[in-house]
This record gives sequence, structure tokens and C-alpha cells, in this order.
Amino acid sequence: MNASNNETPANNRRLGLTVVACTVLLVALGYGTWHWFTGRHQENTDNAYVSGNVVQITPQITGTVTSIQADEADMVKAGQVLFKMDPMDARLTLEQAQEQLAQTVREVKTMFDNNLTLAQQIKVREADIAKAQNELIKAQGDLLRRSPMSKSGSVGQEELEHASEQALVAKHNVEQAQAALEVAKHQLTASLSQTKGTSIAEHPSVKRAASKLREAYLAVHRTDIVSPIDAHVAKRFVQLGQRVSAGSALMTLVSLDQLWVDANFKEAQLKNIRLGQNVTLVSDLYGSQVTYHGKVAALGSGTGGAFALLPAQNATGNWIKVVQRVAVRISLDPQELNINPLRIGLSMEVSVDTSNQTGALLATQPRAQALSSTKAFETDEAQAQALVKRIIHDNL
Repeated sequence: MNASNNETPANNRRLGLTVVACTVLLVALGYGTWHWFTGRHQENTDNAYVSGNVVQITPQITGTVTSIQADEADMVKAGQVLFKMDPMDARLTLEQAQEQLAQTVREVKTMFDNNLTLAQQIKVREADIAKAQNELIKAQGDLLRRSPMSKSGSVGQEELEHASEQALVAKHNVEQAQAALEVAKHQLTASLSQTKGTSIAEHPSVKRAASKLREAYLAVHRTDIVSPIDAHVAKRFVQLGQRVSAGSALMTLVSLDQLWVDANFKEAQLKNIRLGQNVTLVSDLYGSQVTYHGKVAALGSGTGGAFALLPAQNATGNWIKVVQRVAVRISLDPQELNINPLRIGLSMEVSVDTSNQTGALLATQPRAQALSSTKAFETDEAQAQALVKRIIHDNL
């Protein structure tokens, strides 16, 4: 009876140890299986943050802000007016440019008209030469006829001298007419050099004045500062009545539907990471309840320390090895971003599935199209050109 009672605890201990051993064995087997098929193909990091395009809104001209039409956290559309500046200076410049173009057209038209006038003057000078030459021939003939007659006394000495003077005057008139013709030709040549091979509308002076007019026309339209993209306002720096200069930052926009994640992996983790690999991400904002899916879009060309403002000087003093990190850009699913929006700078946990090794380590082809573009700043050039043509037509 006592022996049977002593064996029962021993059996229970053996059974318990067997269960524990089997459990440990199953856990180890399960972990080994998971590691072989999945775990060894995962690269994880929590050094990852949401990034995106941070667009600075800057004016293209100098002016005074008279209206603010968007504030922080507002949603704005591409082409929407964000600020308005006082347009009076730009309008006055446009009026001056219009007047300058009109004056230039009239001046150039006068140059073309002068060409015709100078051409007519040349014909007049040629006629004057012909007339002077005829008078010279006549005067020389009279002198030749009177010279023999003066010897016989038929013509007095005074009359002979008068005929000689008439011949000299006629010769001088011919020389003057020839000189006037040369002056007229030089004037025509000089005038033609300013108009040859062009028209009034295509003359360099007119085109220069027209360019100034188009520039002034654009300046008037640029008093309205518009958004280049669909985005949310992150920061506003400008105040009403503030005098701003071209290029100064007035507002910051962020497109929250075009975000990505920059994951900073240790250098030892980059061995198996390739472009196009699948990525799962979890945000601290939503926790494990929301999982994002993305792909490896790009691998950095250098470590963060290499591009730091004060890079490390490892060749000086005592040296301690620091594990370096390289940024890996991960694209996100736009539909998931639309359902669960993220913000720039939020922390993320990233897990890259490295089982697919067919992708490249680095980009091998240049980008086929523009990364981003906008038509928000396009101005109707046809209206400016129509204004130029109207002014030229009215002043011809």
C-alpha cells in the first residue's frame, strides 16, 4: 500500500517532465519551421518614418499680401488661390509696357517710311545730276563757240569771261549734285541696315518691347499665388499686409495621398534587400490593428552619416565603430492611405520579405517620365499675344 503511494508522485513527475519536454520540442520545432520558411526571409526595423513631398509656396514677384485664402490644416486643390497681393504696381508696369510698345511700333514704322523717302531722294539727286550735266555741256559749248570769236574781236573779253564763269559754275553744280547723291545713298544704306530682312512686327525693337509687355502681363497674373498640387496646408508663415519678396516662403503644403516610408536599415541587413520586395508596415498611430502593405522602391546611395552636416572624422583620435544605416524607401498603397491617413514624421515598424531575390540592388535605368509636374502656373499666353498684336495693329 505504501509502495503504491510512493510510485504515484514519481509517475506524475515523469509525466509532467515528459509534457514539458514535448512542449519545448514542439515550440522549438515550430520556431525552426517558421524561421526556415519565413523568419530567415524577414528584415525588420523600427527606425522608420513617414516621408512625403513638402512643397514650399513662394511668390514669383515682390508685393504686399492683401488676402489670405487658406490656413493650416485646410485642404487645397491645384490652381486654387492661396494668397493675393496688391496688383496696382504690376498693373502700372503693364500700362507702361503697352505705351512703350505703341511708341516703338511708331518709331519703327517711321524707319520703314524713311526708306521710301530716302529712295525717292536718290531719284531726285540723280535727276539733279542729269540736269547739272546738261547745263555743264551747254556752258562748255558756249565757251567753245566764243573762244575763237574773241580772237577776231566778234566777242568781247567780258562776254568770254562770263561764259567761262558759267562753265565753272555748271561744273561745280555737277560735283555738288554727285556729292548729294552719295550722301543720299549712304543714308539709305544706313536706314536699310536697321530694317533689312524684317517687318515692323518682327523688328528687334518691337519684339523686345512685346517681350516686356508679356512679362508685365504675367506679373499681373502672378499677384494671385496658387497651389501647384492637391494637398493639405501644413504651415503658414505669412500675415496680412506683409511685404514679401520673390522666393520667400509663405506656406508649406503636404500631399498626404503621396507618402512613402524611409526605413533606416543597418548595413548588415541590406544583403538580401532588393527592389520590388513586398513590405508590411505598422504605424504607431494605429497600432497592430492596421497593417500597411508596400514595396521596396529605392535603396539609398550612401549612409546617413556620409551626408550629415558634420560628417564623422574617423581618421582622427580614438575610433569606435558605429553601425551605419542606409535609408530604404518604401512605397505605400494609396488605397490604404486613403482609408487610414498618415502624417509626415510618424514612426513605423517595417518588415521586408526578402524571399524574392529577383529584383535589382540599385536602379539601372533613368526615370522615363517626370517625377511630378503641375499646370497650375501656366498662364494663357494667347491672351498676352492677342494684346501685343492689337497694339501693333492700332499703331501701324
